[in-house]
Amino acid sequence: MSLRVVLITGANGGLGRAIARAFLEESPANVVWLGVHTRRDQADKLSLENPSRCFCLSLDVGSPESWKQAVGEIIARHSRIDVLVNNAGSHEDALLATMPQDSWRRVLSTNLDGVFHGCQAVMPAMIGQRAGRIVNLSSLSALLAPAGQTNYAAAKAGVVALTQSLAKEVARIGITVNAVCPGFVETEALAHLAGEERKTAQMRIPMRRFGTPEEVAATVRFLASPEASYITGSSLKVDGGIL
Repeated sequence: MSLRVVLITGANGGLGRAIARAFLEESPANVVWLGVHTRRDQADKLSLENPSRCFCLSLDVGSPESWKQAVGEIIARHSRIDVLVNNAGSHEDALLATMPQDSWRRVLSTNLDGVFHGCQAVMPAMIGQRAGRIVNLSSLSALLAPAGQTNYAAAKAGVVALTQSLAKEVARIGITVNAVCPGFVETEALAHLAGEERKTAQMRIPMRRFGTPEEVAATVRFLASPEASYITGSSLKVDGGIL
């Protein structure tokens, strides 16, 4: 059983933690690094529960310097990085006509620039290894853009295009790059939905329920597995059949 080193961004949220647990449960040889920025209480808790295989590190995904430092710390410790999961994301929904320009820039920085910086930061190590798995968390909004999300939908659509392009660039050297597009998932992002609003949202879903973080995490883990070695440049929906 060989060592696999995994870095997951946005690891303090429900989806990031579920992805981390999926890799920790997959194999006792997996070592998981949790990239966190301003909030880290839940990530710290997960790290304390798995003290020899799960570690937190500070990472501002919008900063190339922060990425360089974080990836450098991992390489210094393990001499490799096998899996990058770009999970960090944020919403600042508003109609385009009244959207503050700062909201546009912040959402693009976190959701799209962060993926670019992350992929670029791990590329030297993965090219040197001639192996690697990158899984980018996009969104159903990239494929079925709703009103009021021009910034978020544009950023997540950019993630899909970046994924497809990068996959072609590195396919010959054993690196796969794929995207996952979750629909409605039971995380903090849906905490505001209750009562009739929640029922209305569920009625839009053919399965008539929201997904779980564990269902998305299982998809991420599969795309990062040896069994998915011939899948690259794909965008896999996890949406209960909406699209």
